[in-house]
Amino acid sequence: MKRITLFLFIILCVAISMAAQTRKVQNRPYIDQRLWHYGFLVGIHMQDYKIVNNGIATDDGEVWFADVPEYSPGFSVGVLGELYLNKHMSLRFVPTLSFGDKRVVWREQESGERQSQNVKSAYLGVPIDLKFSAERFNNYRPYVMVGLSPTMDLSIKKARPLLVKPFDCFIEVGMGCDVYLPFFKLIPELKFCFGLANIIEKKRTDLTDKSLMKFTESIDKVKSRMIALTFYFE
Repeated sequence: MKRITLFLFIILCVAISMAAQTRKVQNRPYIDQRLWHYGFLVGIHMQDYKIVNNGIATDDGEVWFADVPEYSPGFSVGVLGELYLNKHMSLRFVPTLSFGDKRVVWREQESGERQSQNVKSAYLGVPIDLKFSAERFNNYRPYVMVGLSPTMDLSIKKARPLLVKPFDCFIEVGMGCDVYLPFFKLIPELKFCFGLANIIEKKRTDLTDKSLMKFTESIDKVKSRMIALTFYFE
């Protein structure tokens, strides 16, 4: 799915480049010169965990390893506020809600016994992004962006094999293209997000079934990752 998304985005950029070979009348030529820009966004994404296992054996001699073997698409909605800095730079504030899930699977190395858990997440993020734009040609303007996104997971469920902390902060890097249409600006963007914090909760006072503690103890680190294809409307 990641490769398909990247391929589609590259095809879009190539198509835009081919369409921009001759000069044309510009739509909304002064929209980027306003101090503030406002809009909204919708998009799809895939959530993931980067899991570091430790190979610790339980008292019964079991050794469990966890992984996220498959991905499910989620969706995002939010609002956009963009501050004009200069001709090629702007600062974006993008409060966003992202809904999705991940399936974590543990496997015991000798017996092959499996344990799984679906982890649903509703991320409330407030990304602050710096956008670097190229020169506008006709009605297209490519850009790259980088930013930080403090994030809170609103859907944490306890008393399960894996418990994660609600707060994280993502580094975001991506690329996109401003497409100037007659009545609004459409901005497709492909973005990669990498969580900075180790979000696994080791203090499991929530567990009533202590046999589940072995799944927590088998993991050293859990870090969030996400790839997002977003469409901004401005």
